[in-house]
Amino acid sequence: MSLDYITREPKIKTENPPLLILLHGYGSNMEDLFSFSEELPDELLIISAEAPYQMGFGSYAWYAINFDDIKGKFSDLEQAKTSLDKIALFIDEIKTKYQTDPTKTFLLGFSQGAILSYSLSFFYPNKVQNVIALSGYINTELLPKEISKEIKTNYYCSHGSVDQVLPVEWARNSKPFLDKLGLNNTYSEYPVGHGVAPQNFYSFKAWIEEKI
Repeated sequence: MSLDYITREPKIKTENPPLLILLHGYGSNMEDLFSFSEELPDELLIISAEAPYQMGFGSYAWYAINFDDIKGKFSDLEQAKTSLDKIALFIDEIKTKYQTDPTKTFLLGFSQGAILSYSLSFFYPNKVQNVIALSGYINTELLPKEISKEIKTNYYCSHGSVDQVLPVEWARNSKPFLDKLGLNNTYSEYPVGHGVAPQNFYSFKAWIEEKI
């Protein structure tokens, strides 16, 4: 496999289960979002992937961030693109290994994982049908030169209104961006910082249930 991962097998067995892939944030690891997994729909095969760049002490990143950059933060776009390609390959490997339903692939990312989930949906049109982007934003530097008109992906986007890590203003750009492309999306804010409020969890869980 191109990435390390942990698995929650479907509690309701079907021949071709719907697939949910989890992408953690910067400085975290595959255990982080996996804590959600027991509460998510029983039909899902849930796979939590670990980012390839080790930061030490059980911390991993999908790409480096230089906090000393003049603008405050600088993302290593080359590493980000490498991770995108690895995630795309990983999704294919998991689909094949577990014989998942090719029409029901969900990609859930938090923070850096959400940024890459958006990007992957544009670089690899329709590889995933549903993106759940928590506390992230669409990084326009991480988009293909031309966006395919064939994309049919659905997006669930949410952000903390007092996020001190990624400003909520950045996230607010996602809805007009997706609307302009005619893509089905929902955007909501919760009165939290850089994290997932309980209401936020129940909201995206209901959204997933609708799409299964």
